[in-house]
Amino acid sequence: MAAYMRSVMCVVSAERTVFLTRGNGIIAESKRYVRGLRRNPVRVISPGDETDKVIKPSQRPQDVKREKEAKVTSKSRHLKENDFIGTRSNALSNIKHALDDVADYSIDGLRFERAFPGDKRLARVVSVARSRTFREHQGKILLEGRRLICDALDAGANPQMVFFSTVDRLRELPVHKLKRATLVKVKFEEIKIWSDLVAPQGVIGIFSRPDPSRLNFASKRHTVPLSLICDNIRDPGNLGTMLRCAAAAGCHDVLLTKGCVDAWEPKVLRAAMGAHFRLPIYPNLSWHDVENHLPKRATVHVADNSCGPDTRRETEESQGSMSLKSSKAEDYGWISTRSSKSKIQHEESDSDSDSDSDSEFEGLQLPRVDMKLYHDNWAQRPMALVIGGETQGLSIEAVQMAEKTSGHRLFIPVLPDVDSLNSAMAASILLFEGRKQLLEIMQTAGRKQRSKAEQ
Repeated sequence: MAAYMRSVMCVVSAERTVFLTRGNGIIAESKRYVRGLRRNPVRVISPGDETDKVIKPSQRPQDVKREKEAKVTSKSRHLKENDFIGTRSNALSNIKHALDDVADYSIDGLRFERAFPGDKRLARVVSVARSRTFREHQGKILLEGRRLICDALDAGANPQMVFFSTVDRLRELPVHKLKRATLVKVKFEEIKIWSDLVAPQGVIGIFSRPDPSRLNFASKRHTVPLSLICDNIRDPGNLGTMLRCAAAAGCHDVLLTKGCVDAWEPKVLRAAMGAHFRLPIYPNLSWHDVENHLPKRATVHVADNSCGPDTRRETEESQGSMSLKSSKAEDYGWISTRSSKSKIQHEESDSDSDSDSDSEFEGLQLPRVDMKLYHDNWAQRPMALVIGGETQGLSIEAVQMAEKTSGHRLFIPVLPDVDSLNSAMAASILLFEGRKQLLEIMQTAGRKQRSKAEQ
């Protein structure tokens, strides 16, 4: 029975093989494909993936873990190398930028440098130039603005350092005169911090304190023999305006006595508008030095507003002239009458103190100087005009010099309700009046000389 069954199975198997082969033309075993379908796939790979990423079934889990750890290690090492390279490149770029900041540049053949962050040179020199003590000790002055720097360079002043915000600002200056100066390009914000102007121009110059005898003044040929003496002018705006008027009127020079504000203070420089480089200015002089700066035959006149119309009328009735001769100090305006009255009121109960205050001026011989109106003929030869400060007034030395040189007290009449004129305004009126009178005399003398030459 068993043998029979085995023969039947062999026949059925042979017939099935023949059927499959003849009917479909497939030469393959069906059991092979059934076994292939029963396998579990390890990973589904898309057509674009790399074949080397497939994990073989024969690999053990330990091997797969080691490969993953090796890949992570190599990736971290690669990242560290990239970070090192990036850090190194950043450091090199920072060094390059720092070198670029301090490197020298050139414009029109003139080399300049850029200020690096934290550069304190501008702050240091500005602080020095704003202090009168440091200005006199180190011999430096500060000039701000294109016009003022150009006037200084044209007059022959010596530049030390020039700070500018843009190259265009530097080109506005005479570049050929800045070869010996240190040029530094800074940010406009820094110039704005240290500037005294409302609208800074972006250029600041540090110059050596100029010597008036070594400067070249272009307007020297248009001057007249007239000197301005400033006596105790302590307001920077007034002094700057007076210097500007003196330069416009063609004065020969300006003499500043001790007690005046420094002529090179920034406020005076701004108010003068370049007058420092148009005529000689001699500061901090004693009256002996003032006398040495004047010509030998010069006449000294003083501006005095203490003589009002009432006082002048009384003088005319009593003496029949315009001369004013008084023995009281209050009449000259050199001693304030308000302080003396308050002192008397404060001590009116003590008669001894009153007698002492009266005897304080008793026997005091003050200089006697004739008075003239400002439009009278008082400028007949080389002369000097003394303008006193509004607070202190004229000093006794100025009036003594006027008496010594046969000068006059010049009076500008104003309305009764007006106390006095500003010192700068009075100086401008008297300076231009003196220039007009001197030019008339010079023209008259010139005509006489031409007529004699023709004859």
